Amino acid sequence: MSAMLADRPTTTPVVPGPCPVIETGRLVLRPHRMQDADAIAGSLGDFEVARMLTRVAVPYDREDGRDWLNMVTSGLKPDWHFAITLDGVHVGVVSLEVRHGLWHVGYWLNRFYWGKGIMSEAVEAALDRFFRRMPAVEITSGAFADNPASLRLLQARGARITGMRDVFSKSRGQMVSLVEMRLNQTDFASRNHKA
Repeated sequence: MSAMLADRPTTTPVVPGPCPVIETGRLVLRPHRMQDADAIAGSLGDFEVARMLTRVAVPYDREDGRDWLNMVTSGLKPDWHFAITLDGVHVGVVSLEVRHGLWHVGYWLNRFYWGKGIMSEAVEAALDRFFRRMPAVEITSGAFADNPASLRLLQARGARITGMRDVFSKSRGQMVSLVEMRLNQTDFASRNHKA
């Protein structure tokens, strides 16, 4: 090894560690398993769920779910991809992942469980644990402009609107207006617990 390389300080990127298991009042958030493919395909095969996501193609089937699970269960990335489970049933996902060098929170829920406060409970728990491990990180997120429930959920966690841009939605096959948001630990600590 050259002297220059030996003298160069080595830095280890700060990562949150392995995806934990989190228990809330009603839910268990856990790392994904390959056995989750059918539940994922069942949820994302519903256009009403897929249409609110940028990267989900339609139709979405079990093999698409297996491909995604192969990536997220590989352990090659520092991301957290939680399976949201209710009474042992996989009902959705909350992910904290690195996209383009920035941490990003994203989520979806099986349509049968909408309107029950499940996603608020899941996102709250995931962000709380993440900020305890990564207090200095700022998280990006966003929601389509025609998804007011998701916008309210993020704002209730303390997220601030930072802009708007058009992005391509694979499920819709067209450009859609995305409200961009950011969230840090201070924002989260001063959140409104109502939504």
